Amino acid sequence: MDGGKHKSGGMVGWLQRHVPTREQLEKNRFVRPFAGSVLHSELWRFTRRSVPRGVALGLFVGTMIPLAHFVVATFLAVFIRANIPAALLATFVGFPVIYVFIVAAAYKIGTWLLHVDASTHIQPISETMQATQTDHLLQQLTGAGLDTAFGLFVIATVMATVGYLATSLLWRWWVGTKRRRRLAEARARRAAV
Repeated sequence: MDGGKHKSGGMVGWLQRHVPTREQLEKNRFVRPFAGSVLHSELWRFTRRSVPRGVALGLFVGTMIPLAHFVVATFLAVFIRANIPAALLATFVGFPVIYVFIVAAAYKIGTWLLHVDASTHIQPISETMQATQTDHLLQQLTGAGLDTAFGLFVIATVMATVGYLATSLLWRWWVGTKRRRRLAEARARRAAV
């Protein structure tokens, strides 16, 4: 790639070698019809607002949708102005080895929540899902039974919320660390003069 331009090591180097550039995506015949929307620079820039949105979106989609979550995450990132690389990276939570454990936990959570709901007089969860037909939507999205689908929704919502908050806090810490280091270096230069 470009005469050894990407020789750096670590995760950044791996990403630079394997993730296609915007120019390569513009030339891709499958992306070309949507290039105006998907390749908008705001969706590829790493900012304090777009990255947490992308992480939350990727975690939610990666948990809820077993197949084609890359396509769905990219499509939704355009509408909520989330960082597309962060969204795609976060969808790896749906990696098959991990997903088996998520589905098992989802079944237990969904069964427990719907059992608790059935033992109440009003049954707010069941009645709301039936009235809005959310139960059918969840089952179609996940391809699972109602217990598992509802559990996946709960897990996806919790993971997206935690992912958003953790990314926001890490971003703030990282920017603060960089700022403190620059200020210390400036003080050191002034002291040396």
